[in-house]
Amino acid sequence: MSGNVPASTRTLRVLTFLATQPGPVPMERIAAAVGLPRSSTYHLLKAMIAEGFVVHLPEEKRYGLGVAAFEIGSAYLRHDPLERLARPLLAQLVTDVGQTAHLGVLHGRELVYLLKEQPPRPVTLVTDVGVRLPATLTASGRALLAALPAAQVRALFPAPESFVRRTDQGPQSLPQLRRLLTDERRQGFAVEDSHITPGVTSVASAALDHAGHPAAAISVSFRSESIPPPERALLARRVRQTADALTRRLGG
Repeated sequence: MSGNVPASTRTLRVLTFLATQPGPVPMERIAAAVGLPRSSTYHLLKAMIAEGFVVHLPEEKRYGLGVAAFEIGSAYLRHDPLERLARPLLAQLVTDVGQTAHLGVLHGRELVYLLKEQPPRPVTLVTDVGVRLPATLTASGRALLAALPAAQVRALFPAPESFVRRTDQGPQSLPQLRRLLTDERRQGFAVEDSHITPGVTSVASAALDHAGHPAAAISVSFRSESIPPPERALLARRVRQTADALTRRLGG
C-alpha cells in the first residue's frame, strides 16, 4: 500500500478484512492483509478501538470487530433490501404453519423486529415492528448471537450488568449464555418459552450473509400449550428452511 492512501481508506480496508474472518486475528495478519507497517496498524487499530469499531482481546493478542461495526451492519440491513427479500418468505411461512412470524436483527445487545406477518387469528404479542427486546431473552436474538464468534459475544456482554431480567427467566451471566448458545448452535435453532411473555413460545433460526455473518433471524411465535414440545422440532425445521432460503437470497 502506498503512503498516500487516505486514512479513511485504510480504516475501511481493516474493517473489510476483519469482516471476512471467522474470529479475531493477530495484528500481524491485519497489517499484512492491508499492506501497512506494524506501527501504523497499531495506531489505526487504537483509534478504531476508541470509537468502538474494533475490540482488542489482550489475553489472546487478537483484534476483532467491535459493537459499532455490528450496529452499522444492522442499520444497513434494516433498510428495504433485506425486508423485501424476506417478506414473501415470511408470508409463506405463516401460510404453512398458521402462526405469527417475525424478521429481526441485532442492534447492540437488543433484537429489533423489522417485519411481522400474522395468520387470520393471531396471538397477541408485544413483538411488533420496531420493538426492541433484550437479545438474550428472545429466540431470534439468541439465534443470531449463536452465529457470532465467541469473542464478539463476550464484547457485547462483558459483565452481569449487561444482562436484562424480564420474567425471571433466561441467562443472567456470560457462562450461562455461552452454554445456551452452544446447545442452540448444535441443534440449529433457538427456543424461548415465556422469557418475554408468559405462556408464549418462540423458535428462531439465523440467516447468514455472503461473508457468513448472521444477517437476520426468522422466528415463529405461538401459545405454548398449542404446540407440545415433541412437535416443536417440526416447526423449528420449517423455520430453519425459511432462514436458509433467506441466506441464499442474501448470497450466503
